[in-house]
Amino acid sequence: MTTRPVKRSLTLHGHRTSVSLEEAFWDAFRAIAAERDVPLNQLAAEIDDARAGDEGLASAIRVFILRYRQGDQIRQKADDRPAGSV
Repeated sequence: MTTRPVKRSLTLHGHRTSVSLEEAFWDAFRAIAAERDVPLNQLAAEIDDARAGDEGLASAIRVFILRYRQGDQIRQKADDRPAGSV
């Protein structure tokens, strides 16, 4: 797997744009979209709508993936706790 960014086109609200992400991030991004049962372009548009004005889209996608996966880990840890524990 390459660590060099790969540029791909996305369509956000009817407008084409290019985003460069490392292949591992593209894989994770596609997996999250599939888990949420939404098209990749729709998920990208949601991230685009929520990002700060000075934040690049690629950075916003990377941070989204990180936070999403961290949430998975927190949920997994909670599921692993014995019943009745806090």
